[in-house]
Amino acid sequence: MDRKKIYLVRHGQTDYNLQGVVQGSGIDAPINATGRAQAEAFFRTYRSVPFDRVYHSALLRTRQSIQGFIDLGLPTCMLPELNEISWGDFEGTPMTPEEGQYYQFMLHQWQLGNLDYAIAGGESPNQVAARLTRALDILLKDTTKTLLVCMHGRAMRIFLSILCQTELKKMDQYEHNNLCLYILEQTSETAFTILKANDQEHLKGLTTP
Repeated sequence: MDRKKIYLVRHGQTDYNLQGVVQGSGIDAPINATGRAQAEAFFRTYRSVPFDRVYHSALLRTRQSIQGFIDLGLPTCMLPELNEISWGDFEGTPMTPEEGQYYQFMLHQWQLGNLDYAIAGGESPNQVAARLTRALDILLKDTTKTLLVCMHGRAMRIFLSILCQTELKKMDQYEHNNLCLYILEQTSETAFTILKANDQEHLKGLTTP
């Protein structure tokens, strides 16, 4: 088997991230000045990697975060299946103490294995996993070897659970920060192992608010 390697990154910072406002798949926010600096730092560090293809979600913040690689002329594919989880009624709203309690309750339900539980008007982990499984199928059918994929925090936790074939209820073990990097190598037809996790070495020296 010709092992595929995936460089998986979360998008750079947005003003919503900075302000603690819920984004999700329904908010198409751009990255802010810090996010652009993070994107440039990642590009400078990894521009020499021979990426065969670039994938990003349908949301602007992911494309902007890897725009430097796209500008090199690399083949690029937008996959809506990589979109962030829908946070339903909570999208676009600041996280109040009451909403924070509800959010923690929801996370506890997921950790208990209640993976069909969804926030009001939003998606459940099982629903997101179904579309991310479709995304993985597309990546696996890609005949090239080295892929750069940019997506979102909660969706990334779910995607890593699928890639590493770990229980979805344990998804919170996969930590992430804006413009962090996971490097994964294929170990079987459908499974990957993590070579680097939540790596932020490329962001050293950047100042963030």
